[in-house]
Amino acid sequence: MTKELEKCLEDLQNCNNELEMWTDSLQELSDIEIAFEPDERDRLHGKTILDIGTNCVKPLYIALRFEPDKIIGIDENLSYSFASDLEQKSRSFAKTEIKLYNCSLFDEETLRKVLIKEKQVNFDFVLVSKTLHHLRDGECVAEERDKKHKHRKDEKHCIYEFQERKIFKKLFELGQRVIIHENFYPEEEDNDKVRGRGGYFTMEEWKRILTHLSQNYVVEFIKPIRVHLDPKVLEKVVAKLRQVDSVFFYVKKSP
Repeated sequence: MTKELEKCLEDLQNCNNELEMWTDSLQELSDIEIAFEPDERDRLHGKTILDIGTNCVKPLYIALRFEPDKIIGIDENLSYSFASDLEQKSRSFAKTEIKLYNCSLFDEETLRKVLIKEKQVNFDFVLVSKTLHHLRDGECVAEERDKKHKHRKDEKHCIYEFQERKIFKKLFELGQRVIIHENFYPEEEDNDKVRGRGGYFTMEEWKRILTHLSQNYVVEFIKPIRVHLDPKVLEKVVAKLRQVDSVFFYVKKSP
């Protein structure tokens, strides 16, 4: 009886997680619309999107709402059965071509093959939703947060450095506009990180990232405040971030 109850509770939690994924993705659409700047018919006809760290659900919502030509989603922990099922069923009711791949941004060879297969060199939009903090690939900086940190072979408690100059350079090699949606809970554990690729950004990291972006790109904040980010308003934005737990903005190259 106890095992049956545990199984029921586990199934219930899984259902709750899936429902949360669908509802969260739906709630993001209004902010994404601002970042996409669709045409007068609220469509993205002729546009292409790369969804990094895809949850598979968001591409479907975007396809139905904005009708871009193609969306390619990549994630290194992709559920093949769920992704394949969504791909196939979407063909019967969505005008957008949706392709989902088990691939990491850091797996350059696999990513190259995906782009060749899909005949894509550059996308109109690169969407990075709740994934930016997973794009860490520098040295471990966990000791900066916890002086008692000890490196383990499996790097379970390690947190790699986020190299903003390198990462955004790579993102702009893939697309013309980078859209960032990121949650951050600096004091909480990032349960879905892979080795040291994870760990929510601290305020110090956010200030460093935003300083780099404001000095090298055009940055438009959508949440928590609508503002064009430049060095003059940087401190105002950082102060606002201390009061919230999520951020939404887009970045494009300077003219």
